[in-house]
Amino acid sequence: MVTRIRKPIVVQGEDDISKLGLVHVITGDGKGKTTASLGLALRAAGNGLRVYIIQFLKSGFTGELASLKKIPNVEIMQFGVDAIKERQSKLEFVDKTGRFVFQPDEEERDAAQQGWEHAKSIIASSDYNLVVMDEINCVLDKGLIQIDEVIEIIKSHGSTEIILTGRDAPPQIRELADYVNEVKSIKHPWQKGIKARRGIEY
Repeated sequence: MVTRIRKPIVVQGEDDISKLGLVHVITGDGKGKTTASLGLALRAAGNGLRVYIIQFLKSGFTGELASLKKIPNVEIMQFGVDAIKERQSKLEFVDKTGRFVFQPDEEERDAAQQGWEHAKSIIASSDYNLVVMDEINCVLDKGLIQIDEVIEIIKSHGSTEIILTGRDAPPQIRELADYVNEVKSIKHPWQKGIKARRGIEY
């Protein structure tokens, strides 16, 4: 139900960046978790905040990789196993075929650990106002990194705003978060056999 507003409601803003440091969880089985985190990253960058996005379990071209390279104050790095192989071979990933390969969980373990070590160093540096850990909930659910380490970072991350996306966010992470949003799938074109479309799904 839409809230009916019968008289002005004043919402006081806060411009002091020292007030940052809350934790967002975006989870659920619906489409839009990464999309929502990228929207917040865009808002932050537009306000002059420095943003770092770490994508776990992801490799290959998506539209956000191309767009974010053009936006000041935003950095993004993928830590899917294939993305790491590309960086190690010093080749830029340019496959724009729309074909995605989800590797077996065990093959992603080392890549996920590398992504987590990188995330910890980024957060500890205090160089960024907002850090997005895209798909980290999935990484935790698969047991690829230790949940206790993530909990420790959440409890001691200072004034860096943190977003954790992905399905199946563990209850302990939900409990510690300041924002928890669950994206629920009602309908999806895949159910009708429609393929992922460039610019919408990737």
